[in-house]
Amino acid sequence: MRTPNYDKYPATKVGGTVCLGWASIVKKLHSAAAGPLFVDHYTGVYEDELARELGNGFARVIRMRDYMKPEKEVRELTSWFMTSDVLFGHVCGFTLEDFFRADDLETLRTQLEGAGEDTLVIGTGAALVMPEGATLVYADMARWEIQQRFRRHEVCGLGVDNREDPVSIQYKRGYFIDWRVLDRYKDTLFSRVDWWLDTNKADEPKLISRDSFLEGMAKTARKPFRVVPFFDPAPWGGQWMKDVCDLDRSAANYGWCFDCVPEENSLLLEVEGVKVEFPSVDLVLTHSTELLGVPVEGRFGKDFPIRFDFLDTIGGGNLSLQVHPTAQFIREQFGMSYTQDESYYILDAGENASVFLGVKTGVDKEAMIEDLRAAQRGEKSFDASKYVNQLPAKKHDHFLIPGGTIHCSGAGSMVLEISATPNLFTFKLWDWNRLGLDGKPRPINVERGSKVIQWYRDTEYVHANLANHFEPLAKGDGWEEIKTGLHPAEFIETRRMRFTKAAPFQTGDSVQVLNLVEGEEAVVESPDGRFEPFTVHYAETFIIPACVGEYTIRPTGNEECMVIRAFIRFNP
Repeated sequence: MRTPNYDKYPATKVGGTVCLGWASIVKKLHSAAAGPLFVDHYTGVYEDELARELGNGFARVIRMRDYMKPEKEVRELTSWFMTSDVLFGHVCGFTLEDFFRADDLETLRTQLEGAGEDTLVIGTGAALVMPEGATLVYADMARWEIQQRFRRHEVCGLGVDNREDPVSIQYKRGYFIDWRVLDRYKDTLFSRVDWWLDTNKADEPKLISRDSFLEGMAKTARKPFRVVPFFDPAPWGGQWMKDVCDLDRSAANYGWCFDCVPEENSLLLEVEGVKVEFPSVDLVLTHSTELLGVPVEGRFGKDFPIRFDFLDTIGGGNLSLQVHPTAQFIREQFGMSYTQDESYYILDAGENASVFLGVKTGVDKEAMIEDLRAAQRGEKSFDASKYVNQLPAKKHDHFLIPGGTIHCSGAGSMVLEISATPNLFTFKLWDWNRLGLDGKPRPINVERGSKVIQWYRDTEYVHANLANHFEPLAKGDGWEEIKTGLHPAEFIETRRMRFTKAAPFQTGDSVQVLNLVEGEEAVVESPDGRFEPFTVHYAETFIIPACVGEYTIRPTGNEECMVIRAFIRFNP
């Protein structure tokens, strides 16, 4: 077993000062504000904590939530986007102003034009009524921490008190409505915010200036970097990540690790030795061109289109048998502009590891769907071996899974999942007669799944097109590169580089996402010195912004290393 050197808290060092604790923060803000103080925030922030700690010394405290539309009206406004489904909704296109009473908002703006230093305006949307020149604080919130607060039923959604809703419903409202609205709103604020507040840990606030925040975003967008990974158990979870990623050995399992999902992960800025946490989507919003590249931004806008994550079934069980929607289906049904195409790169594997992929040649599709329906009703177990190909899986295999392909990882695999960013759209077809971590059956979507399964992806098709479809590309002094995918229907290309010396790379106007899949440690360097050498360790995912251009990766020792690299393909 390797000695753990996986860095769980990567950070970008920036200049400036950091205020720690409410007393220090209050003193700083009182001395900096020349007029009324406006404190805006993302959903998931403990607003009552902000009001309690920052409100002392203000004669007048205005709460923005008092100017929102009534909850009943907000629920009616958003009902079409929420749908009645337990998991899936439609992407919301509203602005934050749509959640407020327009006349009252305008009246408040007028009243605040002459407000003095004794006024505090606090709550989501505070900047909507802020006069020119006032001081603005923004309390941001990491997506992962919001989800933990959902699980503890602690925080409300945008304009609704949904704390008692099931966690899946809270997440659905966040994913389809709140986070869409607030990311668009936040994108208008970056040039206006004077102070950035990190309250991800209750009662441990941290405050940095606009200059430190913007320096951190700009610096990160021009060099290799990593986002903060997060780990979670799963009904099928395994044991591999405990050792390699140095996690809590007493935990039952870890099934998931999101290691590169900028819409979900956090970014750490280190100021005076203190790590301050922000959603990494802030980087995508502030520096999309440098990060993504002009062609990628032109196609995806301010969406980061590549996702890397881990699925650990070593010492665990099979993932649910599942299928992802086709591009047409996800656009028509959910309002998403692209689908969850993906692949399984086998980072490690046990002796009997396998992957379920594609239907068997000649299956009776009506009989298969009826057997899935019967299993969903609890009448029988679904015989996956009768209908679905089960392929042996070994270390460094790569299986391609374009949308519409039935699949799952079997027990005994450590999967590096490389995919397009949409991460919610899994139609589970069969879950092996087991319950979720909450003791309840997980949602099954046979009817949706039956509409998107591509039946022509059978045994012959899988072997010819989806399983270990490797193609040698180039070699040089101490390195060789092969193409490992993806499928022609997918916009991501993946290549694996094996090297014992410095290997050359070029971003080619596309953001690149890599993982060190073999070797203890490697260093990423710039031939022209445009960034400092960046060290990565085994199994760490890292991002190379498009603006970097040329770069090299070499082992730090004498061992052979390998990276898997993903980027957006424009000329298949």
